Amino acid sequence: MNIQTVPTDALAPPPLRQLSDTGLTPVMMRDILLKTVFRQNIEKSSDIAQAIALPVPLTQTLIDALRDMGLMQATGTLHATSGSELGFQLTDRGKARALDALGQSEYYGPMPVPLAAYREQVKRQSIRDKKLTRAMLERAMGDLILPHGLLDQLGPAVGSGRSVLMYGPPGNGKSSIAEGIRKAMGDNIYIPHALAYAGQVITMFDPIVHTPVNQADEHAENSPLRKNAARHDTRYLLCTRPTVMTGGELTLSMLDLNYNAVSRTYQASLQLKSTGGVFIVDDLGRQEEPPQALINRWIVPMENAYDIVALQSGEKFEVPFDTLVVFSTNFHPNEIFDQAALRRIFFKVKIDGPTQEQFLKIFALVAKKKGIPLDQASLVHLLKTKYPTIEHTYANYHPVFLCDQIKAICDFEGIPYQMRPEFIDRAWENLFVKDEKIVH
Repeated sequence: MNIQTVPTDALAPPPLRQLSDTGLTPVMMRDILLKTVFRQNIEKSSDIAQAIALPVPLTQTLIDALRDMGLMQATGTLHATSGSELGFQLTDRGKARALDALGQSEYYGPMPVPLAAYREQVKRQSIRDKKLTRAMLERAMGDLILPHGLLDQLGPAVGSGRSVLMYGPPGNGKSSIAEGIRKAMGDNIYIPHALAYAGQVITMFDPIVHTPVNQADEHAENSPLRKNAARHDTRYLLCTRPTVMTGGELTLSMLDLNYNAVSRTYQASLQLKSTGGVFIVDDLGRQEEPPQALINRWIVPMENAYDIVALQSGEKFEVPFDTLVVFSTNFHPNEIFDQAALRRIFFKVKIDGPTQEQFLKIFALVAKKKGIPLDQASLVHLLKTKYPTIEHTYANYHPVFLCDQIKAICDFEGIPYQMRPEFIDRAWENLFVKDEKIVH
């Protein structure tokens, strides 16, 4: 798991003082504890507390209740590494109850957060309250050479926390700009391990999407030597604002809850995981689903700040939609959307190819990075003989492609990296495929 160490600056969910503060039923909490102990084979109350993401005192209260019910018992041994901490284990009745509970749902581990409580936390850390300045956006995109005036358009769009459509010819940095938007967010929010609704548990935390922040005192909160109350609800993890990036693989089903019929558990949808962060749809128009169908799926969430999902039973309910959605496409918007859909996308930003001057700057930076000395004759040859054949249409990806080709040529010829007009010719042949008919 990738853990970043950055300052704690998010508005924390209130800490748990008593079991009723969890908002969960006693039966759900007891069953999750039993399943967790059974599956993870843990004994110490501090280890159990860490596994179910509750403070030690509340975990001990649950254990005591289970002991009174004859479902758990003390092992009668003290752990040498834990001072006076007793060990606990399931009784035969406890094991039977754990197996019965696992038969209903395989979920075990951190206690979930009720959906209603999570809605309140989303409001505390809403991306729409994130103040994004020009300086922040410039820092995040400092390694990009951007078209003049782009930040003037992009800044208000991103700062609003509303949907953004970036369009333009391929290979001009729309994906890199989208990644820069993510970097510009830069702060932290609290992500629950799981959510609870109507007796069902929906796993929320995804290590691919969420990057936890290393808090100095986080590991000490469940220590048997420190049983004072935690500073925040320990069912949440402090993470950097999440980013979900999808491309041609995106389907409508990914935007719904994912139910596993074998384990009888739910996993949050992609856009629910992106709550409080950025959802980037790259290469819109390359998916199996028509772009209009994807946009139609987002109309209600983007306008009303909530999404509607369904359980296997068919019951539908609302979940927060607090997400900056960034669409990136190589098609003109009028080709793939109707006017009603375009009206619902708050900002439209065209990303054009670079000018000749910008192209040369990019080429020089790329060549330097790849260790290829610039050669004036080669650059003149490129600009005077090659680009006229494509009407001087420059693209941001061309320098990287051409330099990589030149490196491959030099490696093959067994010579130091260098730029020659004939190498430009050989590299250019691979940049485009000649339009011709293949006779079979």
